[in-house]
Amino acid sequence: MKYSEVSFTCKGGEAWHQDILIHDLAGLGFDTFEPRDDGFAAYIASEQLDLQALESLLIHQPIGFEVTYAVREILPQNWNAVWESNFEPVTVADQCYVRATFHPAQPSYPYEIVIDPKMAFGTGHHQTTSLVMCYMLEESFNGKEVLDMGCGTGILAILAAKMGASRIWAIDNDPVCIDSVVENMALNNITNIVTKCGSTEWIVDEKFDIILANINRNVLLDQLKQYAKSLHDGGVLYVSGFYEGGDLESLQIAGANYALEYDNHRSLDGWAAACFRKRD
Repeated sequence: MKYSEVSFTCKGGEAWHQDILIHDLAGLGFDTFEPRDDGFAAYIASEQLDLQALESLLIHQPIGFEVTYAVREILPQNWNAVWESNFEPVTVADQCYVRATFHPAQPSYPYEIVIDPKMAFGTGHHQTTSLVMCYMLEESFNGKEVLDMGCGTGILAILAAKMGASRIWAIDNDPVCIDSVVENMALNNITNIVTKCGSTEWIVDEKFDIILANINRNVLLDQLKQYAKSLHDGGVLYVSGFYEGGDLESLQIAGANYALEYDNHRSLDGWAAACFRKRD
């Protein structure tokens, strides 16, 4: 698959303006972001790059926040190779230690996850991943059936397995992510994760106790109805990949239409994660 790199140069505005722009770009299909001194680079499968939609988005940026961009097509590569030398282990809630293969093990933690991210999203460093993992570390997964939708590297599915889940599905529409999950399963000696390349079509006839979906607002809104159908009564849905405020309110309203009762949410640097429960 060919990818395009779009380099964004940002001038003026507030720091959060750039965060919101990145959030909106994720809604257009951009799946990897790399900070730079004068802005950031964003990556997207070339076939998904819609310049008209991109131009429309940039036209509506706040007054005083100037954004220019340049596009170049690049061959498939290891996106994380650029920053891998600066990749540091991360600890989540003092319980889960996430490291790459080139870091020493830390067996003192209850859970240790080895992740080689390559081109897939999910190392525990991003706020949304960390927020969902914090929720998970407070949940009982023993014997539960779990779905990780938009699984990226499979970090959430792997944590669920380490916490005792009996059956886990990891689904992503990018075959590179599925390959990453398989590799990371082997690194963590996990054997009970079923990988599927695609989307909600795989879960039409499936039921789960817990669904994890760290994607983005637009995809979540589109898929909430199927999540509700695929949850056992009393099941739990943890979602992230959106901002606190309007995004969360939209999900609360949509969830109520499908018997998904909003329970609570938590936030970090403006990003949010929320817990919904399927009404009996």
